[in-house]
Amino acid sequence: MLIPSKAFHQPNLFETDLLLQLDPSDPLLKLSTVISWHEFDEAFSIHYTEDTGAPSKPIRLMVGLLIL
Repeated sequence: MLIPSKAFHQPNLFETDLLLQLDPSDPLLKLSTVISWHEFDEAFSIHYTEDTGAPSKPIRLMVGLLIL
């Protein structure tokens, strides 16, 4: 089952926000804001079904791991 990626940043209620802990000049952090994640969601959605199996991991996570 394909779960749509969140298009917004959700702050953490109980701990320090992760984005505040990261270096804004880090190249990978800059790259994550440039990539059009919605296009990846659309391209890979044909490989998922809504009726069968467990919920999928976000496409952003999977592509990010491949980049690393």
